[in-house]
Amino acid sequence: MRTVNTRRCVSVVATAGIATALALFGSGAAQAAGSNYVALGDSYSSGVGAGSYTSASGSCDISTAAYPYLYDNTGNVSSFTDVSCSGAKTTDVISSQLSALSSSTTLVSMTIGGNDAGFSTVMEDCVLDSDSGCQSAVNSAESYAKNTLPGLLDTVYSDIRADAPNAHVVIIGYPEFYDLTQSGGCIGLSTNKRTYIDGGADVIDSVIAAQVAKYGDFTYEDVRSRFSGHEICDSNSWLHSLNWLDISESYHPTAAGQSGAFFPAFEAGV
Repeated sequence: MRTVNTRRCVSVVATAGIATALALFGSGAAQAAGSNYVALGDSYSSGVGAGSYTSASGSCDISTAAYPYLYDNTGNVSSFTDVSCSGAKTTDVISSQLSALSSSTTLVSMTIGGNDAGFSTVMEDCVLDSDSGCQSAVNSAESYAKNTLPGLLDTVYSDIRADAPNAHVVIIGYPEFYDLTQSGGCIGLSTNKRTYIDGGADVIDSVIAAQVAKYGDFTYEDVRSRFSGHEICDSNSWLHSLNWLDISESYHPTAAGQSGAFFPAFEAGV
């Protein structure tokens, strides 16, 4: 009968256990390595309304208080590129932003589609025109969103997938602007106009969500519920109302809206 060297066996088992643990921890470290993150999109991505704009971004108004920069500050990012830009449409993303993507990109964020549907024109019409004029402008935007925007989104989503085949893509929607339950005591636009505008935002969000659902490795994040209690007409609004001193900031999230709604939505999607 062969004598077993128990000390040697214990040593072998211990060594094997350490090797296994190192392999597991090594694998976890690799998985936990920071993302190669690229931020795309329009003014809701760049952070118009949040202040603290980077001088290098010029008229794109990229804010260090916007959700892409907030995520970069979490320590979960190895490389970060922000090419989002105020006023961007889907065509601008394709022509001016997708060049930031590559096969090494592992995380992408984007909010896009509002400018394609004529967001700024709708808001201008609703501020300056009658209730019926506002309703007509919103109806036109909704028709565009339902009939034309899906094809534009499909094109830009497909291009993102082609240019960043290894990336997880998080698409974030738009907020409703008004708390209609508080509209009666809220100065400014009529409740009818506010209802039309919120309804238009709902349509655009539903269109975006439906297109994202076609891409299995894309995630859609809805921010509407995250703004609940912090919409225009609420006492602590995270959205700018009409700002005649800086029209571009009107109907955009404040820094609190970026940190309190857009940032946690993005984190949830990651």
